Amino acid sequence: MLEIRFHGRGGQGGVTSAEMVALAAIDEGKYAQAFPSFGPERRGAPVQAFNRIETERAIRVRGEILEPNVIVVLDPSLLDVVDVCSGLKPGGIAVINSRKTPAEIRAKLKLHPDQKVATVDATKIAKEILGVPITNTTMLGALVKATQVVKVDSLLKPLEHRFGHLTEKNVKAMKAAYEHTLME
Repeated sequence: MLEIRFHGRGGQGGVTSAEMVALAAIDEGKYAQAFPSFGPERRGAPVQAFNRIETERAIRVRGEILEPNVIVVLDPSLLDVVDVCSGLKPGGIAVINSRKTPAEIRAKLKLHPDQKVATVDATKIAKEILGVPITNTTMLGALVKATQVVKVDSLLKPLEHRFGHLTEKNVKAMKAAYEHTLME
C-alpha cells in the first residue's frame, strides 16, 4: 500500500489534492482513500491531508498516516516550522515546493541516503499560470512525476469535475510542474 501525507496551510488546497489523487486512482481501478487531519485551524494554519492507494484489495485501515511512503509539501515555509519528514519510510520520497535543488533540500531536511527528493517551484508556476500562489494542482504534477502513483491523464476528469471553467489553467499548471520537477 502506498501512503501519502500532504503538508500545506489552510486554504492552499492540500485536502483537494488528496481527493484528486484518490479519484484518479479509483478511475484506474485501484482502491484509494483521501482524508484530512485538522481541527479548528484558520486559513493559513498548517494542515495535513492523506492518501492511501492499494492495487490488490480494499483498504481497511482508517487512521492517520504516521509513516508515509511519500510526503508532499505545498508551502516551503513549513520546512522551518513542521517536521514534514517525520516518519518518512526508508526509500520514501519527499516532494517539495521549492526553488532549491533536491540536493539543497536533502541537506536541509537531513534525509537518510535511501530517501529521495523531488523539487519544483510550484509557487512560481501557479502565479504564472493560475494568477494566484495556490499550489495544489501544480504539486499534483510533481507528485505524479516523482511517484507515478497515477497517470497524468487520470487526473483530468477529477480536475474537470472540481474546477469547472478553471480546469484548463489547472491542467496546464499540473503539466508544467510535471515537466519542471527536478529529481535526484
